[in-house]
Amino acid sequence: MEVETPTHEQNREFADVDINNGSASGASDEEEVPAPGSVTNLDQESDLFVSAMTPSEVHRRISASNLEEVLTDDGDYFIQIAVSDPQKVGDGMSSYLAYKVTTKTNIPKFKRTEFSTLRRFSDFLGIHDLLVNKYMRMGRIIPPAPSKNIIGSTKVKMSPQQSEPGTPINQEWIEIRRAALERFVHRTAQHPVLRVDMDFVNFLESDQELPRAVNTSALSGAGVIRLFNKVGETVNKITYKMDENDPWFDDKITEVENLDANLQKLSTALKSLVSSRRELSALTGLVAKSAAMLSTCEEHTGLSRALSNLADVEEKIELLRSEQANSDFYILAEFVKDYLGLFGAIKCIFHERVKAFQNWQYAQMQLSKRRENRGRFELANRADKLDQAQQEVEEWQGKVQRCQQQFDDISAEIKREMERFEISRVKDFKANIIKYIEVQMAHQQQIISYWEAFAPFAREIV
Repeated sequence: MEVETPTHEQNREFADVDINNGSASGASDEEEVPAPGSVTNLDQESDLFVSAMTPSEVHRRISASNLEEVLTDDGDYFIQIAVSDPQKVGDGMSSYLAYKVTTKTNIPKFKRTEFSTLRRFSDFLGIHDLLVNKYMRMGRIIPPAPSKNIIGSTKVKMSPQQSEPGTPINQEWIEIRRAALERFVHRTAQHPVLRVDMDFVNFLESDQELPRAVNTSALSGAGVIRLFNKVGETVNKITYKMDENDPWFDDKITEVENLDANLQKLSTALKSLVSSRRELSALTGLVAKSAAMLSTCEEHTGLSRALSNLADVEEKIELLRSEQANSDFYILAEFVKDYLGLFGAIKCIFHERVKAFQNWQYAQMQLSKRRENRGRFELANRADKLDQAQQEVEEWQGKVQRCQQQFDDISAEIKREMERFEISRVKDFKANIIKYIEVQMAHQQQIISYWEAFAPFAREIV
């Protein structure tokens, strides 16, 4: 999707997504073993592997109902999504911003080929959380949703109600959020599995209001719990070192860390560039005003005319500098910020693989304990305990096999995901760099034309 410097008046192009750029992976049997230290007694262990629906069942349902119909067909499928028209709904602290999400597609999973619906910001966060809960444990890269802006949201909530209900509102941070939400749904729709997920389809297609995603609130109890969980996850990532047997993962983790570190530096430099360009625009405006004031008190006719035209040129260049700052921000800075989020998502799936390895090791440790218990009962001729001990050994043998299969499956899925990600990343960077160069060249050519038009007035000064 090409991201243009946004204006509220112009019509935005839809983001084209080719559905034929990926394939479905096979179903895998996934059950989660508790992390080491999470089991306190034997009575609890038998319930740890029981749930209403295991991830493997979810995966099989997704594969059967969504992927078979779409991804195995060689048809030319596409999906185009635009997020537009942010509007304030309600008044006071209970108000919120709603965005129009318009979709065009010929994917058979959708009931219509063109439709639109209104979605609030929490709906976007809600669909992201649903996809994370479904797919991250499988090793799939889930594009990150835009971050919350409590200060900006509060300002909108406390602002006066619009004269007409549903009237679009104009604030810079709202446009930044709108563009970020559009990029989020676009990247999600690029994924060959996520774009046909039933929750994502319902998010785009349903005319009904979605269930309120209360857990996405930054100040909710669930938000505080998530914060503590993230702290625990971070500590676990730092303290636990996995003995890696696959050199591919060692190399890829190092590559991701290096790219992420250098993207952080690029992001910082781009923020400085945007700030400097906006400051330059403001200073150019001051030059224009000063030249205009000087021209009014200049008695020499030719010089006065030249200063007046210089003021006009500087005023035009001020607008161009502002446009250049916007292109720096929307085409490069926000693009790099998105990829920093994607690299964060990649680190998350690498950590999911580490957790799968921990579960496998934990299951092996429990199996060893059960075998030791069985051996003690055999030496003590405790026939009354031997049958139960043998049953526990067989049970944990099955758990070890399932955990090993989980680890192998997520390792294979991560390799497929990274291959797809690398292809997409190179294409994205190429497209954005070319677009940025073209915009900068157009700005420079415009500046040259302004100065060329001014040159005759300067030469006429005698």
